[in-house]
Amino acid sequence: MGRVCLVPVALDAQRCGYALGQSRKVVMSYVFAPSPIPSVPVAGRTQRFPVHRVYCVGRNYEEHAKEMGFTGREPPFFFTKPADAIVPAEPGETITLAYPSLTRNLHHEVELVVAIGNGGANIRAADAHHHIFGYAVGLDMTRRDLQNDMKKQGRPWCVGKAHDASAPIGTITPVAQAGEVGSAALWLQVNGIDRQRSHIGQLIWNIGEVIEHLSAAWTLQPGDLIFTGTPEGVGAVVPGDLMTCGIDGLVGLEVRVA
Repeated sequence: MGRVCLVPVALDAQRCGYALGQSRKVVMSYVFAPSPIPSVPVAGRTQRFPVHRVYCVGRNYEEHAKEMGFTGREPPFFFTKPADAIVPAEPGETITLAYPSLTRNLHHEVELVVAIGNGGANIRAADAHHHIFGYAVGLDMTRRDLQNDMKKQGRPWCVGKAHDASAPIGTITPVAQAGEVGSAALWLQVNGIDRQRSHIGQLIWNIGEVIEHLSAAWTLQPGDLIFTGTPEGVGAVVPGDLMTCGIDGLVGLEVRVA
């Protein structure tokens, strides 16, 4: 019986009995069909943006930090969501978002999302723009009661922040079409009434600084999304509510809670 090699050929060809110079086709199989790659539509293109990881910045607007009980410019901190937590909106589509389980206090948080096109580690803030593919409007939907319970117990926030469908996102606008995002206004309305309204210039840590800090902790990859933080005015939504979100120069996002 011939040998069977179940490890990458390039790394372990010798131990499998093959010369390093030989080329050998490896056929990959799985015990069940892999899930589709999460992806987001891109304005003006038929190609989609494949999502690798989703990073989020906590308390990155001063007034939001205050409404959460914190003050001052603290060092940036990050949490993550699964890539398949995104709910991408096709251009012109209103997303229907099912009210999640276990919570009675689902909060909206509108955010600028940075889409990474070129990866890297230890990226300087001044060089960060070379790594950005585009921008989008996103929502960090939060089971606030569960998050607060975890805070009190000193435990991770995953159950409050990383649940299914916790990251609705609009169409990505490539950098060249996005305009001056660093000074753009952003807003969220619920049933036509303002809840959140601010501008990107109010970020405690700007886009370049966020990428610098984040890339010191993780090597960024093409396909990463960075939710950069939310301004003040976060609040609860209930089934039937319609959230309308926007950032100047970007494709808007509309989400109805079911």
